[in-house]
Amino acid sequence: RRYPTVEIRAETFNGSTHVPIPSDSAFLKALLFELRLIGDDIFVEHRDTCTRINHSSVYSVRTEGGDLWPMLAFQKRGLIYACLPLVEGTLEPQPPLFTVTGLSQGLALLLGIVDYISPSQKNEAEMTAKISQLRNLLIQACPLGTPLNTNIGSLNSSFDDIQEMPADENQPAWRSSRYKGKPQVNVSITEKVKCMQYSKRDVVDMWQVFGTVNCKCDIEGSAPNVTLSLNLPSNAPPLQDIVVHHCVTSVDPAMLMSSSIEPLDDSVYNGPYKFPFIPPSDSFNLCYYTSQVPVPPILGSYQLVEEGSLLKITVNLKLHESIKNSFEYCEARIPFFNRGPIAQIESKVSYGQLDLSREKSLLVWVIGQKFPKSLEVSLTGMVSFGSTGKEHATNYVGAGNTAYVKLYFKIPDFTLTGCYVDQHSVQIFVPGKPKITASRELISSKYYIWNSKAPAPMVYKTL
Repeated sequence: RRYPTVEIRAETFNGSTHVPIPSDSAFLKALLFELRLIGDDIFVEHRDTCTRINHSSVYSVRTEGGDLWPMLAFQKRGLIYACLPLVEGTLEPQPPLFTVTGLSQGLALLLGIVDYISPSQKNEAEMTAKISQLRNLLIQACPLGTPLNTNIGSLNSSFDDIQEMPADENQPAWRSSRYKGKPQVNVSITEKVKCMQYSKRDVVDMWQVFGTVNCKCDIEGSAPNVTLSLNLPSNAPPLQDIVVHHCVTSVDPAMLMSSSIEPLDDSVYNGPYKFPFIPPSDSFNLCYYTSQVPVPPILGSYQLVEEGSLLKITVNLKLHESIKNSFEYCEARIPFFNRGPIAQIESKVSYGQLDLSREKSLLVWVIGQKFPKSLEVSLTGMVSFGSTGKEHATNYVGAGNTAYVKLYFKIPDFTLTGCYVDQHSVQIFVPGKPKITASRELISSKYYIWNSKAPAPMVYKTL
């Protein structure tokens, strides 16, 4: 989707530094090249040099007319989502990312499209139908290049139910409907923790937490004002890389300047994090953040050794004492790539239950909803395999002893950062006493423990 209105504004704002957008085919080729999806077999200095390590999803895409920046792009389940936000000013020198307001708007719109398309990706016909409807939905969500409603799933794919712009001039365009009833606000904080553990003295383990604050505000009025605060315990690390929804009316600049790229110091803003906003009618993500937490929630070690035709495995897991010992689910999955089906297994688990997957290439260790009082669990076993067939999983990373354990868990009513919403701090400037509900949860995401008896990939760029 191209917006001539935005391109004209870009020419006006950028002046002599303006870079025209090339044809769709030329743009696509340049974007794929920048993302290393084509031409990854050759070294290109401006793209591949070690001095240019990208810490975000913002790229500079080289075209014949110059470099398109800031190009927001990321991959999700085999699809590429990308947009080029407007920079309201000159491009040389490049302004700091946090000053480009279009980035948060563009990210919110792309994530809205992700939420709309992703659930149907297992059904090709359904996904094709959704993508064909996307053009009509974008006309409603972003008619002239400025996102008005990033909750794509809430829009109607036909033009029959498109409402006229509200007659009330005080009503923001992103409030597509009026609510009548008792005021209520639902806030949920979801943190996802990524982790790479190697159990090696000469290799540093890596972990990072990513948070999302989702809101649903059912409030009467054309433009209700809401103020919500995120709080941290006194000894918690600050929130960083904060990106806010475009409905937020003002925010402390110091909050947005805290970056995970720079080392922490005593002057870093550590809250409370206040967000005054006029909410959309539907559910929306108020903000995103990261944090440099001191420890991962579960520490583990994995040893896999070949003894003739057998594999000897040992897995030890320990829940950190600061973590809430109450899981909705917790399990460790141990895949065996490039081998035949598991023919026999002799195992001993100190806690939980060990199951074999239907395809017989994966062990599933179900730990359950609690760790024992010692907070430590272990698994030992000997595994033998049948002959290899075409239907069995192959993976070049998991070849030989280079193997991993992947953890899946969810802890309700808990965040790794300690971040929470004080229900009493939520301010709504409307008549009546609103009902406030707040929840939070911690979920594992790409949580790997590599075999300490073999080399493992040491660079994981998305961290």
